[in-house]
Amino acid sequence: MMKLRIKTKLSLGLTFFFVMLILIGGVGLFAINRLANESKNILKANYESIKYCENMQQSIDAIGAKIPGALDKFEKNLKAQENNITEVGEQDATASVREQLNQLKKSDSLSMAKLETDMRIGIYRISDINTNAIVRKNNETQLTAEKLKIYLAVLATVAFLISFTMLLNFPGYIANPISKLTEGIKQVANRNYSQRIHLEQGDEFGELADAFNLMAQKLDDYNNSNLAKIIFQKKRIDTIINNMKDPIIGLDEKKNILFVNSSSTKILGMNGVDLIGKYAPDVALKNDLLRSLIYAENAGTPLKIYADSRESYFAKEILKITADDQPIGEVIILKNITQYKELDLAKTNFIATVSHALKTPIASIKMSLQLLNDERVGNTNTEQRQLINHIKEDSERLLNITSELLNITQVETGNIHLDFRQTHPKEIVSYSVDSIKVQAEQKHISLEVSCPESLSKVNIDPDKTVWVLVNLLSNAIRYSPENGKIIIRAEQQNNVIEFSVKDFGIGIDDKYQDRLFQRYFQVPGSQRSGTGLGLAISKEFIEAQNGSIGVDSKVGEGSRFYFILPVI
Repeated sequence: MMKLRIKTKLSLGLTFFFVMLILIGGVGLFAINRLANESKNILKANYESIKYCENMQQSIDAIGAKIPGALDKFEKNLKAQENNITEVGEQDATASVREQLNQLKKSDSLSMAKLETDMRIGIYRISDINTNAIVRKNNETQLTAEKLKIYLAVLATVAFLISFTMLLNFPGYIANPISKLTEGIKQVANRNYSQRIHLEQGDEFGELADAFNLMAQKLDDYNNSNLAKIIFQKKRIDTIINNMKDPIIGLDEKKNILFVNSSSTKILGMNGVDLIGKYAPDVALKNDLLRSLIYAENAGTPLKIYADSRESYFAKEILKITADDQPIGEVIILKNITQYKELDLAKTNFIATVSHALKTPIASIKMSLQLLNDERVGNTNTEQRQLINHIKEDSERLLNITSELLNITQVETGNIHLDFRQTHPKEIVSYSVDSIKVQAEQKHISLEVSCPESLSKVNIDPDKTVWVLVNLLSNAIRYSPENGKIIIRAEQQNNVIEFSVKDFGIGIDDKYQDRLFQRYFQVPGSQRSGTGLGLAISKEFIEAQNGSIGVDSKVGEGSRFYFILPVI
């Protein structure tokens, strides 16, 4: 059995009403037209014939009274009657009157009376025939009207019954499936995924019920699948993250905030509702801390944040999340390093105290060595002089280490004291070269210096800058072979001056170059004669003067260290 669609059913129902409307209207119009035509025919044919007969009767009276023109009037009405013959027998009766009229015209006075009587009889026959026709046609019209009334009543009854049936059933036909679907949706919303809707309809409601059942089945399968367990595990992980003490913020690849734990909302001073799902840069416009977290500013520098009723230090760590080598987001973790920062500060203070304490005895040792080398005090033999030289070298090395420790304490505490002065680059280069000339001569290393007089002056701290250049030159001498060469250059590039030291030693592997300027780092296999602080201090001194420092090196080809300072 073919099942109809709702659209088809609605179309058929409306078509039925339209057809019934046209049919009832057509039958009514037909009945009205037919009754009107039959009434018209009665008036036009039979009634006019009766009228003609009455006129001819009057004309006969006028003829008998010898009224002039009466005969012409009679003949005129007779001609009109002859042109209006519509009933059976009317033709013969009219012909008889015509014949009697002709005889009347030829007859004498004696026979005229008889002819008038015969004419009256003929006229009466014509009038009687039309009168009977009127009665008969009126009866037929009444019968037609009764039939049309029956037809209209039948059509109206059929239309009423069908309309009443649709009125009773169609709303339920539409509303009942919707009610079932609504109830089913409520059940599914309450996680009752076993709910099913059974509609034996082949229309859109049936399809909707099938789609609902399929959805409920999929949800039921999903609820019982491993994916549901994964979602449960995700919720468990979210709970664990939310209870972690370290602030954690998760972002997607478009910088939208995916999740935050309670620790992060606490230090940000915002609710999770105001963060999750929002575009992080938009939120950061009103939150300085979030701005410093989502951008790479102050990378590697501990953040000072007021948390737990005290100033605390946090280290920012950004974990890039990828899937199939495509970035899908990142996680920002803040690790509370307040305890370590306090220990580091204590260490720095200790180092500063010890370094200051050591400088005085080291100075005394150097003074004593100078006295021992003075021949006025007394002569020394070869072994004694060698021992004095060893002590001198050790004291110099110890003094250098003490100076580096004092410098690093300045860096760590942020108390780098700079004395800016307008200085020509040649002064820096000359003083630095003079400081290490003896050291270079001991290894027979030639120094090639290039520093034009035309260079612009720089606004720097000369002492700190010389210290950096001397440190670079000392390293270059240390790692250069005997009879080698070192190139020292100062070049102007637009609005900056670049100082560089190029050696031709063993060079530095690429994997170590990014760590050269970290504190206490020394390249594995290199001469460990220092503390590993020289380059770190150099970096801090140069950056404090709005400059930058870097290195270019290849294994076996030597290294080129450089730093850049802005011109005035």
